Amino acid sequence: MHALPETGYLRLSQIVGKPATESAPAIPAIFPVCKSTWWAGVKAGRYPQPVKLGERITAWRVEDIRALIEQAAP
Repeated sequence: MHALPETGYLRLSQIVGKPATESAPAIPAIFPVCKSTWWAGVKAGRYPQPVKLGERITAWRVEDIRALIEQAAP
């Protein structure tokens, strides 16, 4: 399991993962879906609503992601 902080925010790439590039290592997915599936789930209410931290910064509360993981666990 991923070591999530107790409180704070996660960006989309930290939630759905990101492949490695020449200049950056891979980020493993916490919730393994693609970005478009994630946004469709947010719109449908299956995934938590984001928080706008700035004009171009969208993030999700760690507490909301923890709740989502617990809900999805069998």
